[in-house]
Amino acid sequence: MTREAILSYLTAPTADALFAEARRVRHATKGNGVFLRGLIELSSICDRNCLYCGMRHENPNVRRYAMQDDEIVACAALAAELNFGTVVLQAGECERLWTQARISQLIRRIKAETGQKITLSLGERSEADTAAWKAAGADRYLLRFETTDRSLFNRIHPGSPQTEEHPRIAQLKRMKAQGYEIGSGVMLGIPGQTLDSVVEDLLTFAELKLDMVGLGPYLKHPETPLGQSDQTSEVPVSADFTCRCYALTRLLLPNANIPSTTALSTLDPLNGRTLGLTSGANVFMPNLTPAFYREGYQIYPGKICVVAPQADSLDALKATFNELGLCQQQG
Repeated sequence: MTREAILSYLTAPTADALFAEARRVRHATKGNGVFLRGLIELSSICDRNCLYCGMRHENPNVRRYAMQDDEIVACAALAAELNFGTVVLQAGECERLWTQARISQLIRRIKAETGQKITLSLGERSEADTAAWKAAGADRYLLRFETTDRSLFNRIHPGSPQTEEHPRIAQLKRMKAQGYEIGSGVMLGIPGQTLDSVVEDLLTFAELKLDMVGLGPYLKHPETPLGQSDQTSEVPVSADFTCRCYALTRLLLPNANIPSTTALSTLDPLNGRTLGLTSGANVFMPNLTPAFYREGYQIYPGKICVVAPQADSLDALKATFNELGLCQQQG
């Protein structure tokens, strides 16, 4: 697909034909199954100061927590009971807390005690760390590069290494070579973001041959520098635009797994799940983090699983699947 075609789809008055084609391709490549993957948010402690993130190190108002290893394994066991097949271990970036050895031990325990596949989402880590985790049994790694626009990436990630290649894209390539299934994604509507850069983001997904792509609207956090900025974006923060990007990703990467993200459901609590599925998504990640920790893990405010725990109800989720002729698939 050309740059011009992608830009045309992003700016067309309506996208019904695009969504219909995305559904057709998803059905041809993925069938009618939807993967459920249990999200476990290990910790809200972070050493980074990303300008958009409510958990940034310098935000004094975050309720910081760190789960114990036994609690994490118990969440993985719950995922197995629910027939999810995969758990996603996600945390704020803190190497002193989530050391190479500790994560390796967690991977081995989860594999031995629950049989779950494991996706890691622990931020920028060394080649030695990711190699050790792969050897311990990790299956996938999720690292969103957020934007291919290096000047914008560097601005919202202070202290990012000034390497010739985008540091997160370089890590994704290393991990693919190590044998991981790799996932990435972007935020849509970052102040200063352009439509041309989103086109480049989508083409980069295809170039990297990603196994999973997570896209979500940028949602302001009022206690962050970016949330307090008056700068605008060419890119709409809307469910429609986000879903157009889901659909285009499905056409560019027919076999990829595409989650309908929490941010989309937060932006549109009533229709977000249905919109994601009808525009090419085929994954949901119900939050299995214990309720008394969840409130502390807020990259943006109003996160749907915090303000509306019932949104994580499996019965409601499966009812949505049934309405759309879909069903839960394990993997």
